[in-house]
Amino acid sequence: MRRIQIGSALSAFGVGFTVPFLYVYVAQVRGLGASTAGVVLAAFAVAALVVLPVTGRALDRRGPLPVLVGASLIASVGALALGFARGEVAAIVSAAVLGAGTAVMQPALATLIVACAETGARTRAFAMQFFLQNLGLGIGGLIGGQIVDEHRPGSFTLLFSIEAVMFLVLAAIAATVRMPQTSALRGAVPREESAVGGNGVRALLRHRAMVQLCVLGFVLFFACYGQFESGLSAYGVEAAGISASTLGIALAANTAVIVVAQFAVLKFVERRRRSRVIASVGILWAVAWAFAGYAGLGHVGQAMATAAFVSTYALFGLGEAMLSPTLAPLVADLAPTGMVGQYNSAFALVKQLALAVGPAVGGPMGASLHAPYIVTFLLFSLGITVLALRLGRRLTAVQDQPSLTRGRVVAQGGAPAEPVPSGA
Repeated sequence: MRRIQIGSALSAFGVGFTVPFLYVYVAQVRGLGASTAGVVLAAFAVAALVVLPVTGRALDRRGPLPVLVGASLIASVGALALGFARGEVAAIVSAAVLGAGTAVMQPALATLIVACAETGARTRAFAMQFFLQNLGLGIGGLIGGQIVDEHRPGSFTLLFSIEAVMFLVLAAIAATVRMPQTSALRGAVPREESAVGGNGVRALLRHRAMVQLCVLGFVLFFACYGQFESGLSAYGVEAAGISASTLGIALAANTAVIVVAQFAVLKFVERRRRSRVIASVGILWAVAWAFAGYAGLGHVGQAMATAAFVSTYALFGLGEAMLSPTLAPLVADLAPTGMVGQYNSAFALVKQLALAVGPAVGGPMGASLHAPYIVTFLLFSLGITVLALRLGRRLTAVQDQPSLTRGRVVAQGGAPAEPVPSGA
């Protein structure tokens, strides 16, 4: 588990070197223009949507380790190629390769964590991963910002080269991992091909609790992550008069809250029902959107508007810290034996769809339809609360509140039949 967490953090550290500067690199440093930069960014999402539907079968048939090693190598090639890309086609193809590799890495890492942690330990394991990944992203972005110089293309090549090396480090670490022979492992990596027969997708779609969780996940990611760098940023600039530098401060506040609050929040989350934790995140994010509305529509001074806008990102970070030990372990606990990889990949696909649709919807609204934008996403946040409470009625008592096991080893699933309601 320690090796997996270290590898995950180092890969995030590498990604942090390039993510904040990708648009500037393609549009200005390579001189390919804003439209090409948009296509390059879209290539990441399209590649993820292509590879994720087949990733789950590979995880469950081959195991997460070889899939993670392969994805890390592919991502490394994509990052290095993007650092040397000079033409439009080369940049788009490189971005697609990098996007495909990084998209597969996330469900592979999640499946590895499930394999290495018994049910009662998953909450803390996923919280630790989220904490380390955000810490790595933040430090990587901070160091990358000191290296990068838009007048020196070589500085960007160095950033992408560092990212490529970090992916190779992840592959090397994963190659040295020896999986424990635990019940969690046997549930995550089936020994028989029949365990993941051709009915995986149909079985998942018949699992109503998982389908409801996917719908809930789409709304969560659409209303939060899908707005960070598009709709909410556009709204902040156009409605609240926020400067580009203040946007950076807001994003830093988001990461800082996650890093500082993660383990304090974990103590709160561990002994409460997951459905109610998610429901409370919906209410928290509704308050965050109210702060954003105050910043842009409240006719207040610039200092107050800036403080309210930064607070919006900070409240989103607090909600993210509550979700990190909740969503991923719940996906694993809902998965039947031999389908953990497919369930993780399905949820990653839902997230990717939300991240693709979110900017397309939120960007134009945030830039021009200020009041409707705030009202729409405030209602989406309240919808999270409603969907979470409805999901709680389909979960078993232990799925909704793992602390009830008090250290006992509990089976992950079985056939995706309807559970006995917990009365949530």
